[in-house]
Amino acid sequence: MIGQETEMALRHPLRVALLDLLAGVDSVTANEAARRLGESSGACSFHLRQLERYGYVEPVAGAHGRARPWRLRPTAATPPDFGPLARELEDEGYHRWLARRGTAPERWQRDEAFSEVLHLTPAELATVAAEIRAVLAPYARRKPPRGSGPVGVVARVFPLLPETDA
Repeated sequence: MIGQETEMALRHPLRVALLDLLAGVDSVTANEAARRLGESSGACSFHLRQLERYGYVEPVAGAHGRARPWRLRPTAATPPDFGPLARELEDEGYHRWLARRGTAPERWQRDEAFSEVLHLTPAELATVAAEIRAVLAPYARRKPPRGSGPVGVVARVFPLLPETDA
């Protein structure tokens, strides 16, 4: 179980997107983060300060003024790894969908699964992940509208490593 402090720090999707962004760059200002994530600089500044409060980020030493760059704290507690559990639940839900989609109401019999192989730099990988989160964030934060239902959205952005000879 994750601690209450960690849960509070990671409750907002913009904070998670900021951590992902910072994992791929040395530092970022609130304005730079806003431009990359499609958010306001005020929102990014607020959430960077919240992440500082929980010990995830810190201002870059020697920087002053409004254009203050932030970086991950070298000793920051790493975000909890929900990876294996999340992947198991995603896979279970998708397999259930494949087995029963013919019995779903007609309006829900649509599957938008797709994949791409891209050639990216490490910084671009972080940007793509942050942009995907930014696209999904408004839907995750809103009150579910009438006629909506839970929909699994799975995005895995990771380097494809070469196979090794056994």
